[in-house]
Amino acid sequence: MTFAAPSGLAATERGPYIPSPSSFDLPPLFEVAGLGVTKPMVLLLLSVPLIAGVLWAASRQAAVVPGRLQFAGEMAYGFVRNVARDNIGSEHFLRFMPYLVSLFFIILVNNYYGLIPVLQFPTFSRIGFTAALAGITWLLYNGVGVAKHGLLGYLKLQTMPAGVNGPILIVLIPLEFFSNIIVRPFTLALRLFATMFAGHLLLILFSMGAAYLILDLGGLNIIAGFGSAIMFILIGFLEILVMFLQAYVFTLLTAIYVGGSLADEH
Repeated sequence: MTFAAPSGLAATERGPYIPSPSSFDLPPLFEVAGLGVTKPMVLLLLSVPLIAGVLWAASRQAAVVPGRLQFAGEMAYGFVRNVARDNIGSEHFLRFMPYLVSLFFIILVNNYYGLIPVLQFPTFSRIGFTAALAGITWLLYNGVGVAKHGLLGYLKLQTMPAGVNGPILIVLIPLEFFSNIIVRPFTLALRLFATMFAGHLLLILFSMGAAYLILDLGGLNIIAGFGSAIMFILIGFLEILVMFLQAYVFTLLTAIYVGGSLADEH
């Protein structure tokens, strides 16, 4: 019996398929104007009407005594609202709610794609998508900071901690500028990307390992194969939590950065 790699993954000439970063290089599904449209692109676009449809269905017949769908929608919205209010402040948080709610649900849905049969690909395991989200967040919190404090006032806020004076500022100002202005979008993008990439790679590793040990090798290797299958299931359950936490952390940090930009002291 020859072990075959899953659809979209290239098998080695001999032996089992070995998961690697190339496992994420999926071939285009089709072309538009000469440009290849890949599976993660389609999944990301699909998430927009999916999220909009669910939220519309949850709110279209709002009642004093909510039904199950309305209750779930209100719980999810309230969760993001509390994150925004606690970190941006009750005076300003409402105007950022559309972005924060959209951000949370876009990340959450695209992460959970990785656990849905047939789809089975977390969109944000591709760094281009996480970089785009981090770039939008970077423009948002810097934009509102400059709008409120002016360019020089905002740079002072972000680079000069309150109550700190003297020669130490020679060291602190470049470090604070690097940390608050330059590094933040990179850490936002890399945290989400690396977590989704590593989690999905582990799922591929243990699922492919189980299939190879059980179907190809057989014999006593079946025991190790079942062990690999159990690890696949356990990591899948862990990923359910991790995927939610990554959506939460990205939204939380965005709210914290916006709140810090609007604050009068750093």
